[in-house]
Amino acid sequence: MPSLLEVVATTLFALAVIHTFSVPVFARLANKGGAHAGLWHLLSEVEAVFGVWACVLLACMALLTGVEDAVEYVDTRNFAEPAFVFAIMVVAASRPVLELVNALVKSLARVLPVRYELAMFFVVMSFVPLAGSFITEPAAMTLAALMLRDGYFNRPGQAGFKYMTIGVLFVNVSIGGVLTAYAAPPVLMVANTFGWDTAYMATHFGWRAAIAVIVNAALLTIVCRQHLLDGAIGGSDSEKPSRPGVPLTVIAIHMFFLIGIVLSSHHPVVFLGFLMLFIGYAHAYSRHQNPLLIREGLMVGFFLAGLVILGGLQKWWLQDLLGGLSPVVLFWGSTLLTAITDNAALTYLGSLVEGTNEVWRYMLVAGAVTGGGLTVIANAPNPAGFAILKGTFPDGAISPLKLLISAAIPTAVSAAMFLLPIAR
Repeated sequence: MPSLLEVVATTLFALAVIHTFSVPVFARLANKGGAHAGLWHLLSEVEAVFGVWACVLLACMALLTGVEDAVEYVDTRNFAEPAFVFAIMVVAASRPVLELVNALVKSLARVLPVRYELAMFFVVMSFVPLAGSFITEPAAMTLAALMLRDGYFNRPGQAGFKYMTIGVLFVNVSIGGVLTAYAAPPVLMVANTFGWDTAYMATHFGWRAAIAVIVNAALLTIVCRQHLLDGAIGGSDSEKPSRPGVPLTVIAIHMFFLIGIVLSSHHPVVFLGFLMLFIGYAHAYSRHQNPLLIREGLMVGFFLAGLVILGGLQKWWLQDLLGGLSPVVLFWGSTLLTAITDNAALTYLGSLVEGTNEVWRYMLVAGAVTGGGLTVIANAPNPAGFAILKGTFPDGAISPLKLLISAAIPTAVSAAMFLLPIAR
């Protein structure tokens, strides 16, 4: 039987999920003004939702079990992932890194045998998410979201195009990081326990994910073909006069910081040290920078830290539920559960189930990454995309329900690819 604290934690977790889907309501209240507009604005910030409810949980824990137990619980949580996402988001969003990725994307787009406007969009939606297998998913999400914001989302309206695009983006980033064993959070959580290395990931998950990413990006490009040809800025190769280009030495130094943070992702003290040095360097050469995404990164870190605190007390029902499922049911179950829980937490809890075989483990992880684009809480990099793109949507908020609907088709494509090994 669950303890009273576990019941309270699960109730608060459910309220946080409901709050996530209610964000547009609070955004409309904030836009009306009034004495409480500031409060409504806070509650409309998706990145604040789980952090706020985590604070409520800690207050309840202090009342039920004492302040010392609440502090001890926080001390035993692992906040490496929230800190890493914050660090990688700040560095990956810097102007020199973004210019390098833009140049690579444009070069690849020019060699594709289709109109440049279409090729550019296709590469952003496929190449950049797949690059997440090497630079990590949070970095890929940050780069792709910035390119979409500046190149395609900066015109008012076009809500249909924006929702379709963000749905495909979130799904493609979630599955695009499984070519290696270190880039996708749900894979990283189980790789050592299951004995999976990069060769295993590439042969069992990687090629299927790559095909799904390409199919999703191609279908979206075809559906939005007319819109892309009618004047999306990102499709044009002629740009307005801008600041001088960033020197190659500055780009190289920024890549050094990015690679250093990626390689030290398991060691918060190290990658936060890299981040501090990076911020100092960026300030010293501010003429080559855009404003760093410090606020956005902190909000995303706050969201993920809240998810860690709330998710830590969901083991009592999640682990038993996962352990009792057959492989095929597990795949669909983990896909759906990912929509209301972080997929890294889901795979971690699944790794604690004893007596599982290789097929069961494959289905657990495949389902978790397949459902990683359905909601903002489904995959750790999603809040980064939300933070960067939400200002381009009506009322400055992204409807979770519309995101869920928009991600349904790319999720189905991904599911079809990952289920190929058991198809009969």
